[in-house]
This record gives sequence, structure tokens and C-alpha cells, in this order.
Amino acid sequence: MHTAAVVGTGLIGTSIALALTARGVTTHLIDRDPDRVRIAAARGAGTPEPPSAPVDIAVIAVPPSYTARTLADHQKAELARVYTDVASVKALPHAECLALGCDTTTLVGGHPLAGRERSGPLAARAELFQDHHWVLTPSPDTSESALNRALELVSLCGAVPVLLDPPDHDRAVALVSHLPHLMATLTAARLREGEEYAVRLAGRGMRDATRVASGDAGLWADILAANATALAPLLTELSADLATAAHALSRLSATDPEPEATADALADLTAILHRGVEGRSRITPPYDGPGARPHTVLSVTLGGRDRPLARLLDDVDAARLELTGLELTGPELTGPDPAVTGLPHAGATPAAADSVGLKVAPDVAHALTEALRNRGWTVR
Repeated sequence: MHTAAVVGTGLIGTSIALALTARGVTTHLIDRDPDRVRIAAARGAGTPEPPSAPVDIAVIAVPPSYTARTLADHQKAELARVYTDVASVKALPHAECLALGCDTTTLVGGHPLAGRERSGPLAARAELFQDHHWVLTPSPDTSESALNRALELVSLCGAVPVLLDPPDHDRAVALVSHLPHLMATLTAARLREGEEYAVRLAGRGMRDATRVASGDAGLWADILAANATALAPLLTELSADLATAAHALSRLSATDPEPEATADALADLTAILHRGVEGRSRITPPYDGPGARPHTVLSVTLGGRDRPLARLLDDVDAARLELTGLELTGPELTGPDPAVTGLPHAGATPAAADSVGLKVAPDVAHALTEALRNRGWTVR
């Protein structure tokens, strides 16, 4: 790949452009908003000049409801040899592309599963897609050369390709992305009427649970509407669980409840919580033993007693990235005995030149490496 065009210079489009430009691909930036193009270009994402000939690939990075029309217009103008998009819904845009007579032989639907709570070109990062899944949804008409070009795009952005049919993709993201976003938004909305002292007590748990609620409301309304068919049944199921939980709590809060009613209500509430534990375990399997998740070990040089382990752990915590374990090398630690978990006590201080192995999920490794290096640590 030598040339590319990115149509839509928001968070995702500009991040793709930054990644491609960093890999030596001449990238042309296109957007109806000239200010966004200027900002993206100023950040080094590419050139605002139009290409003089069809580029190798064009990335349509606009909301789902605009994807098909934007694709049709640029195919008509012969912008590229191959086209892909980044819409987080696939079935509806694909059907609209067919209705508009788009050339599906050169089209590969796409959706990089990465993002931030911020939007726009200023929030873009070249490493945004590193080790994240990137779904591709080629149709039966898609040519092999078009699919290979889309796979090359995914590789250049450092992502992991996953091939799915559009309906399968939409059901999957309804469960793991769209439903959580809506729940985070509804939870955050409760804060609008909360007492000031209550809001001030909000800690990391509440901030993490509602982080994505800061996203662009207009864009997310477009996304949820486009995936209504897959999302509505999940909301119906969730509504039933919420009703069960609300009824159980109402019985538990009743004045002088019957012991049997209290036991039944507590059993209903506990059953819901157990189901949550079981569901969570499907995306967070153990890092050791049968079926263990793959992990990456980052080696961090502690540099002697002036950089105690406690400070390193504080910096990891400040980066707000999940650490799954530690591995220590070198002389024995001085200080308190390790905890029952096998992890060293945070107050322990390794001897000079010791290093610590930080065990993390592969998709966390790059972000944690950068965060720690920014704080002065040597990370390998």
C-alpha cells in the first residue's frame, strides 16, 4: 500500500490516518468540515490535498447513516481502487449500499473495535488500534484483492483482523459494545439529579462504569438506531432482570417483612449477582492453568532503592490500566513477606538493578509501556 484516503477526520478516521502516515503511506484527508481537516493535517495525519489518481484504499469514516451515500459518491468519483468503512453497524449500511448500486466487489465492510471517551481529531492516536480486534465483513461479491488490501490496512494499524458476516457482527457488538454504552449512559444520567455531596463521593468505580457516557450523543444515537434490531431484544431481557432486582429490593425494604419473603427476595437478588459473576468470567478467564488467557510480560528496571516497588505500583494505578500479576527477578526482596496471593508487598524494596515483570493482557501492553516511560521508567 502506497496511497490512501480517509473520508471523515474524527477520532477513528484521524487515528487511522496517523497510523498509515507513520508507516509511510501517503494519506489524503477528506471532510466536509475544513477545520477538522486542518487539525488532522497539523497533527501529521496526512495531506488535505486531493489525490491526483485513484488511491490504493479509501476509508469511509462517517456515521452509519451516512456511510452508504458517502461510499456511493466517492466510488462515482473514482477516489480509490478499494473501499472500506469503520461503521460500528454493518447490516444496514451494507443493505443501503446495495440499494444505491455500489460496487461491492471493491468493498470490504470494517469496524475497528477501539475508541476513547473523547471524539474529534485532537483525541486521535496512531496507536489507538494496537492489538485491538478489527472486524471485516466481506460480502460474497468482494474480490480477493480487495480483501487482501483491507487486511493490509488492519496490519498497518497494528490491529487483529476478525472476519464475520454483517448480522453476526451486529449481534456481537450489540452485546459487548452498544448495550454497555447505553447502560453507562443511563447510569450517568442518574447523576444529574443527585445530591451534590453524593456526586462528590463518586470514585473510580463510578468513573469507570460511566466513562463511555461522555461520547458524542448524536453519533451514538445514530449507532444505536442503526442496530435497533439486534439491540432491542437485549434491552428486553435486561429490563426483565432489572424488574426482578427492583421487586426483590422492594420486598427487602418493606416494613416488618415476613422471613420467608425476605429469604425469597434475597435468593432472587443473589441469583442475579451470580449470573453476573458467571458472565464476567467469560471475558476474564484466568491467566494460569487450563484455558488461560494469553498475556504479555513487561520488564521494568527499578533502578535501585530510589525507585521502590511501591512507586511503580502507584504509577501503574495512575495509568488506570489493569495489572494481572508480578514477576520479580534478581536478589530477594527486603521488607514484609509476600501476601497470600503470591504478589510482593507494596512496601518491599528490591535491591539495586532488580527488575519487575508486569503481567498484562496483550492489548494493554503498549498503553502501559508508554504510560510508564512517560513517568521515567525503563520498560522492555
